[in-house]
Amino acid sequence: MEKETAEKRIAELRSIVERLSYEYYVLDRPSVDDREYDRYYQELLQLETQYPQFFDANSPTQRVGGAVLEGFQKVTHKRMMLSLGNAYNLEDLQAFDQRVRNEVKNPRYVAELKIDGLAMSILYQNGRFIQAVTRGDGTVGEDVSANVKTIKSIPMTIPLDGEVEIRGEVYMPKRSFEQLNEIRKQNEEDVFANPRNAAAGSIRQLDSAIAASRGLDAFWYYFVNASEFGISSHHEAMAKMDELHIRTNPKRKLCDSIAQVWEYIQEMSAQRDTLPYEIDGIVVKLDQLSDQEQMGYTVKTPRWAIAYKFPAEEVSTKLLNIVLSVGRTGRITPNAVLEPVRVAGTSVAAATLHNEDMIKQKDVRIHDTVIIRKAGDIIPEVVRALSEKRDGTQQPYRFPTQCPICQSTLVRFPDEAAHYCINQDCPARVVESMIHFASRDAMDIDTLGDKKIEFLHHQGLLATIEDIYRLHEHKEELKELEGFQEKSVEKLLAAIEASKQRPLEDFLFGLGIRQVGKKAAKLLAKHYLQIDALTAADEGELTSLKDIGEITAKSVVAFFKEAKNQELIARLRSFGLNMTSEREAITESMFSGKTVVLTGSLTSLTRNEAKAILERLGANVSGSVSAKTDLVIYGEAAGSKLTKAQQLNVAVMDEAAFMKEVSQYEN
Repeated sequence: MEKETAEKRIAELRSIVERLSYEYYVLDRPSVDDREYDRYYQELLQLETQYPQFFDANSPTQRVGGAVLEGFQKVTHKRMMLSLGNAYNLEDLQAFDQRVRNEVKNPRYVAELKIDGLAMSILYQNGRFIQAVTRGDGTVGEDVSANVKTIKSIPMTIPLDGEVEIRGEVYMPKRSFEQLNEIRKQNEEDVFANPRNAAAGSIRQLDSAIAASRGLDAFWYYFVNASEFGISSHHEAMAKMDELHIRTNPKRKLCDSIAQVWEYIQEMSAQRDTLPYEIDGIVVKLDQLSDQEQMGYTVKTPRWAIAYKFPAEEVSTKLLNIVLSVGRTGRITPNAVLEPVRVAGTSVAAATLHNEDMIKQKDVRIHDTVIIRKAGDIIPEVVRALSEKRDGTQQPYRFPTQCPICQSTLVRFPDEAAHYCINQDCPARVVESMIHFASRDAMDIDTLGDKKIEFLHHQGLLATIEDIYRLHEHKEELKELEGFQEKSVEKLLAAIEASKQRPLEDFLFGLGIRQVGKKAAKLLAKHYLQIDALTAADEGELTSLKDIGEITAKSVVAFFKEAKNQELIARLRSFGLNMTSEREAITESMFSGKTVVLTGSLTSLTRNEAKAILERLGANVSGSVSAKTDLVIYGEAAGSKLTKAQQLNVAVMDEAAFMKEVSQYEN
């Protein structure tokens, strides 16, 4: 084939394959069977291989992934990607409508499904896909083009010249999510909690081949610069996107009133469970672009749009059993074993019942039909039992008097709702204490996870925390165990050795002292600086410290008085573990002396990183909102804490403003 003919045929085949992909992945109406599609695709692939001078990064053959990145480049958005204000009921929507009507005559709205995914912006230049960028903090995102290009419903070329910016959500369909988690279970990997997390994790893979294998898809809902192309309304912009083969969600509705919007919400709420993707609400937008411009923006949200958030999903299922688990402190937690049911995007087969009092208060019985939901859309909980569905086989639950693992008598301390196994040699406590000690927030021993600790315990190699630092003596024995190879053993032993340098606060947290969480451990470490000074402290001295109460002080003193714990610390010291801390310099800032609460999902940094920054800037970071809270910093999907802050008139700050503020202090 001559070069000119080949070039023409390659262009023709690219157009054919793009059209067939649109029919299959967007319209779900393929005009040819898979065999014919593969014939066109293979012919294109063969010609591109034969004539590499006609390579095009936007060719359909380049979607399979394979690029391995060192990291993601930061990109400043040309136009900020703002978040939306929230509505939780009809009254909130009516208030939004009134605000609009105060400035706009006879407004019309477009109501759309709020896809539970990862916000994304894609850019086309003269008809060619150029870039895909995450929302990030709204001002700066990450270039994830290599991974987004693997999503087959996204066109790499569009029939429109000039610059075109489109925004939407990359998501993982329910079917892809279930298949992915099944594979991860088989590989003994942690499963994703929900499709949104799975989508976000997939988009941030440095190997685009992994992203390509995850079955991602996308819906696009905003033509950012539509007015530059003579478009005057949002519903026209969406129609134009359809014309350009950019995938939009067809279940949108043009509404003449907020009453029609509410009807749409009721209709979509009823269909929610049957959709092949997760939604967490409905977005309502002013239709006319001129009206949007007139309404304008606040610092963090457009005033012309609002997101109605669905109430926490509640479903019924059977409570098959109640089983007890034993924590590292000996705390006994009753857990409901449930007939598996899908709630808020994931299959739920268990839920915590907290303690004996909670079981009695809710009158939950084995074989009951119960209502469950996810607290904060994350943690499964039993809401109530449906007593009207009892058939006589259900009986009030009697809380056991003995530990389910070691059979020791359980103890309930005064003023506490929980029961405890106080046998420190209880196998469950031993394993849980080692898991806690090696965890990321404690000694951060990479590759020594829950399952590995349980396995090594059953093999007789780990019986106590100090045995972790004796594993090097069993190096050859480890190599003979199933799942342990020379390289993995070397990595494990190196991680154990590196953990010896962790600061005192991590060591204290790792010891698992009752009532001493991460925050208290850090406070104690920064005040006393050395373990010996802390072990010599009495209750009066400890309670004089801010945020250390009487119960915590008693627990700390009791822990260090116990001979067994003194021996453990002495042995760990002999292994070379660091038991000191450096005094941390505090930088004066607007956060100094303030009590700050973090809520929602932060995109620029982790919650722990944000907390560390705030503490360096003199803030006291709390986990709950009260009248004593000075400031709430919120990210995406902020929930009840933000709502409570607004009710209490506590100052709030979004992530973008927080990042801007701390940038002047942080290098």
